[in-house]
Amino acid sequence: MELLERLLKGEKTACARLISIVENESPGYVELLKELHKHTKGAYVIGITGPPGAGKSTLTDKLIKKLREKGKKVGVIAIDPTSPFTKGAILGDRIRMVDLSVDKDVFIRSMGTRGHLGGLSRATQGAIKILDVYGCDYIIVETVGVGQSEVDIVKTADTVVMVMVPGLGDDIQAIKAGVMEIGDVFVVNKSDKDGAKKTFREVEIMLDFKKDWKFRPPVSMAIGETGQGIAELFDNIELHRAYLETSEEIISKKINRNKAEIKEIVHDNIEKKISLLISEDSMSKILMDTVNNEIDPYSVAEKILSKILL
Repeated sequence: MELLERLLKGEKTACARLISIVENESPGYVELLKELHKHTKGAYVIGITGPPGAGKSTLTDKLIKKLREKGKKVGVIAIDPTSPFTKGAILGDRIRMVDLSVDKDVFIRSMGTRGHLGGLSRATQGAIKILDVYGCDYIIVETVGVGQSEVDIVKTADTVVMVMVPGLGDDIQAIKAGVMEIGDVFVVNKSDKDGAKKTFREVEIMLDFKKDWKFRPPVSMAIGETGQGIAELFDNIELHRAYLETSEEIISKKINRNKAEIKEIVHDNIEKKISLLISEDSMSKILMDTVNNEIDPYSVAEKILSKILL
């Protein structure tokens, strides 16, 4: 495939076009992904997550600049809410990183969730493979910021950075049982605001509740707008990376990532086969029958599975 050959040579336009092919599930995209897998080199994936308005994009911008100072090639996948009209990304984080987009060793792509729960786009894994083959040393995935359902990032990233901000108040208690548990590194952004030290202490106390850490997540403070604290944040990411590599947990991460991807591929293919086997009208009638207690959901599921397994 010509585009793949161009990607292997490091062509930025080929990278953009291939991500579009995967995102739109254009004809041949599965064969493309199969071929891409052979050429992946193992780029390090950093997930940036946290509540909406935490300043994730600003921190991502500064983190990219820190990586570029170190001569690293960086890919960024910025997940945004999807427009109900165009199905494209609404916010478009590239607007906020416009000065970086002209750097030949930085590739930034905004992707819409397209209704996919969990804070990530369905095409994220494919885009990560493409950026890996493109030659990126680090790939940053910035999630949409949807709260407790934003947990897919833990299956995708090697290191998950949880961005917190002062002023959440009791909200920190509401979210700690969900997304708070997936962070490998914590950072309190906008630390020049009132309540930043209080938020920092709350995160530390929450982490102290768990005593059996193999790697206790480090917590730092930052001001994304000025870049203050970015060096410490990067050091903490590298600290977690060193732990993963020395303990060989990086292998477990990759196994779990591939396991999750395989499950999603199987699930997607089953969904597509069901839609081919059963029309919407038929499904509507079946569902109405379940409402009227003429048939139960388990029996419906068994009938559908028997058709798929034929």
